[in-house]
Amino acid sequence: MESFETTLTGSDGQVDGIVIPVNHASFNEIYQFTSLDDSLHLTIARDYTGKWIRVAGSEPYFSGWVDELAGQITSLKQQ
Repeated sequence: MESFETTLTGSDGQVDGIVIPVNHASFNEIYQFTSLDDSLHLTIARDYTGKWIRVAGSEPYFSGWVDELAGQITSLKQQ
């Protein structure tokens, strides 16, 4: 999968950004979201059970962003 543009739902509105896949020896799948204004960073990965988890990112963050971003990644992979 290549990088793609997406939007996450923030407390004050939509947060536009870019998602890039990251190679990492510890995870099969890892993706990094960076907002266009560089105010939000979120890195998620699948753990050994297949569950999406947050592995890094800026604070504060909404726990729902992990599921929102994971859903967008899964949807794109199925196309």
